[in-house]
Amino acid sequence: MLLIIIRVLFAFVCAGAFATFVSSRGSTPEFVQDSPFVTFLVLMLVSQAVMLVDLWIPRKRLDDISGIYFGLLIGIFLSYILNLALAPLVDNTEYRGLTFMMTTLILPYICISLLLQTKDDFRFIIPYVEFAKEVKGGRPFLLDTSSIIDGRIADVIETKILESELIVPNFILQELQEIADSNDKLRRNRGRRGLDVLSRLQSNPNIEVRLYDADHQDMKGMSVDQRLVAVAKHLGGRVVTNDFNLNKVASVQGVDVINLNDVANSLKPRYLPGEHLQLKIIKPGEAPGQGVGYLDDGTMVVCESASSMIGRDAHIVVTSVLQNSAGRMIFGKLASSPTHSGAHAAAAERS
Repeated sequence: MLLIIIRVLFAFVCAGAFATFVSSRGSTPEFVQDSPFVTFLVLMLVSQAVMLVDLWIPRKRLDDISGIYFGLLIGIFLSYILNLALAPLVDNTEYRGLTFMMTTLILPYICISLLLQTKDDFRFIIPYVEFAKEVKGGRPFLLDTSSIIDGRIADVIETKILESELIVPNFILQELQEIADSNDKLRRNRGRRGLDVLSRLQSNPNIEVRLYDADHQDMKGMSVDQRLVAVAKHLGGRVVTNDFNLNKVASVQGVDVINLNDVANSLKPRYLPGEHLQLKIIKPGEAPGQGVGYLDDGTMVVCESASSMIGRDAHIVVTSVLQNSAGRMIFGKLASSPTHSGAHAAAAERS
């Protein structure tokens, strides 16, 4: 309702200003005096085109509004300076009023348009002016589809160790919706889980989640991963994922990546060669004689000469640990004797 009132007032103010202008016989150009009504209609059409643009773009962004505000201030200042410079040339002519009106209208438009197109780079020219609203923390995190469906990012946020803004590009949200609408039951459940996780993040008061409109012309024809990397480079953010291929693609292009698997692995208990642990052998390994078990955190343990102990608990001595972005594997062998009861108990407590 308030916007409607403002638009009506704007139309009346423009009508009054232009009517006053065309009725000023002594200070207007000759063509205005010859056709005042036509001039009035043309000026009204030009001014009301601004309202049509406003109606055409119903959703506004804070950084866009800031760009318009600063552009308007700079444009008015420049028009004032230009009018002072042109004053000796037009002061005693009939074009004085028209010149003043045109510079006051055109220069603010040019400044606003320029700032809206370059607002992301404007802070490098004037470091203390930002068109983006202030957010907590440092560089933002861009979430990909796999990290949202995984759900661990919501658990990490609840620990309050992250304060940076989370950004979800619109094409990631669209991909989640397509997965949630899939005919395959498993994919549909995964998509719905991702939407639930996203809703959980948005309702968390400890973090700010922003949906980013990334429908740029230069991104047409790109895959989702390529578009995500491009947006991360544009915003100076970091990609959060557990997709190994996306991790490599982003790293090659110089974009920082936070792999959830790496984060999880870094928080797991570390086992060094020679340490003892106790676990149940679940199944045979790929090589003859191997037995495979799992720690409580899901880490796979491959034990040599343990195929005969499937279904039973075994005391294992760690021989090596293999860790990468895909996860962690522990290799070991059966303990020669259960004499290290203290070590076994400690290892069992850790596992």
